[in-house]
Amino acid sequence: MHIFNSYFINIVDKFLFFLSTHSITRQQITLVHWHISFLFAWRYFKAKKSTQAINIIAWISGLAIAVGTAAIILVMSVFNGFEGLVTSLYSDFYTDLRITPQQGKTFILSDTALQKLQNIQGITALSGVVEEKALLINGEAQTIIYLKGVSPTYTKVVAIKKHVIRGSFYTGTVDTPAIVIGAGIENAVGVDILQGLYPLTLYMPAKKKSMSFDAANGLYAANIRPSGTFLIQQEFDNQYAFTSVAFMQYMLDLKPNEYTAIELRCLPNQKVENIKNNIEALLGNRFKVQTRYQQNQTLYTVMQVEKWVIFAMLCLILGVAAFNMIGTLTMLVLEKQKDIQILKILGANNKQIQQIFLMEGMLIGFIGALIGAGIAITLCILQIYFKWIKLGGEAFIIDYYPVKMQATDFALVFTIIFIIVTAAAWLPARKAARLAIALKS
Repeated sequence: MHIFNSYFINIVDKFLFFLSTHSITRQQITLVHWHISFLFAWRYFKAKKSTQAINIIAWISGLAIAVGTAAIILVMSVFNGFEGLVTSLYSDFYTDLRITPQQGKTFILSDTALQKLQNIQGITALSGVVEEKALLINGEAQTIIYLKGVSPTYTKVVAIKKHVIRGSFYTGTVDTPAIVIGAGIENAVGVDILQGLYPLTLYMPAKKKSMSFDAANGLYAANIRPSGTFLIQQEFDNQYAFTSVAFMQYMLDLKPNEYTAIELRCLPNQKVENIKNNIEALLGNRFKVQTRYQQNQTLYTVMQVEKWVIFAMLCLILGVAAFNMIGTLTMLVLEKQKDIQILKILGANNKQIQQIFLMEGMLIGFIGALIGAGIAITLCILQIYFKWIKLGGEAFIIDYYPVKMQATDFALVFTIIFIIVTAAAWLPARKAARLAIALKS
């Protein structure tokens, strides 16, 4: 008890000396009060309790918060990794901006209008696109595909070329058409891109009768030679194929400047929304301009909902763990009744006593959170460099869990912990203040 009195008197002496030598405001006095409360809370945190159970419960509370913090950060980082991976895959297939008609399936855009689009600040490349369903046949094997006719500049719009695993990204011409198919389509029709000797047969819906019109089934037919196979992800590999936009316009009886879409690439670090607004101002309300997010709004929304639902569930678990501190701090308040009485005698008010035990709870919480964050960072770094936790199966494009840490996640987790810990420590702190009133009376 004598040691405690000396400790408190030493703090008070320093406080009084500081007040006598400095001209400070009310806000600064409040900060000093919190500092004194922190010193006492730190002393209580380090000191050995008379009842061993209090120490055990306190460490269990801190450990629970550490595990909860590590779990939240790890899960958020894995979600970030998958989101970044999927976004990168989609960015190699879906363009920064896509222009489609508000009504109808096709539209005509003159060369002058295309040139004006190209001249908009922030646009680095564009491609006219004609897309239609088609039937692809190789002998007895056949499959329905989405055939996408693209301009020669298409490889500057998206990075599809780097995903070609066999052959090359060559789409041919009107007279000698070629097709680049997804790996799933390649398997479905049983074609060997590198050793194929015979062309595939392509059937497309016909708008009107002509010399090549097949009256029996209402389809145009053409022979087309496979030139390459790409592998991005299953959704694209099983459905999409690429050919020349001029060949598609010929097959569908479209005009040379008639398209189903215009796809554009923006310069890095440009505000895509501003470029979108400029395009809408140029073309008017007859056209719909979509960003990459808007083209895949359902996918991105589902990913975000999954992430935040898991985050909310883990926060509930963290809340349950943090509320173990109520028992720890309540037992500590009962143990420190004599200390509280001495503090009252030495001039501490009820608010300051409450601050001490509130600070004690925050110490337990934040030390646990820091330990948990350290564990999470260590595990994330190990996963990034060594990829030691593997994904089950071989269907995905990678065989390990991707991880991406974000500072905003850490800030959010520590904010949630602050709220939960403060709420959990408030009741015992109030009990300490009421106990001080009772002891005084």
